[in-house]
Amino acid sequence: MPDVRPFHRIVVLNSIALVDSVRAADLDTPTPCAGWNLADLLAHMTAQHRGFSMAARGFGDDADVWRADSVMGAITFDPGGTYADAARDVLAAFADDAVLRASFALPEFGPNAMFPGTIAIGFHFIDYVVHGWDVAESLGVAYTLPDDVVDAALPLALAVPDGGYREMPDAPFARAVNGPAAPGATKLDRILRHLGRSPDWAGLRL
Repeated sequence: MPDVRPFHRIVVLNSIALVDSVRAADLDTPTPCAGWNLADLLAHMTAQHRGFSMAARGFGDDADVWRADSVMGAITFDPGGTYADAARDVLAAFADDAVLRASFALPEFGPNAMFPGTIAIGFHFIDYVVHGWDVAESLGVAYTLPDDVVDAALPLALAVPDGGYREMPDAPFARAVNGPAAPGATKLDRILRHLGRSPDWAGLRL
């Protein structure tokens, strides 16, 4: 696995800027994540930052740090500030090169699930490429990432296997969106489709 932290940092900082524009009236807005409004999505994203921060520091096996409901009140009160605090903390936790050789406990993958730091950071990177898009779509704003970030994300995203497990409760991604891509489809569109998103979701929900 390559060290994706430079690209990861860009994606996370981009997500902070997006969430900073969220207001209380936006929190009930639907998102591309089935069954989640924007408050649910932001609580999930915030809790994941907290969980990965703790995992990088050797404490990821505490299931409570991954609970989205534990941050929902704070998200409702101050979505931008709450999210930014968690996002900047995960960037700080990933900054030390030693984290690449660390073992991350990620209990959402199962009891005693452990992953090398480079792979765990790759998981987090792909999640926030996609979740940044989810937030932008919910808000109806443009979502752009530098070409080198998308180029780094594409092979990692395509390496995520498709299959029936994606239909299970709490699966990280829905089934891949099959069928012909729209004319002019981008590499980001390929990532989104493979990870269960329709790039024209905003248009489909109108």
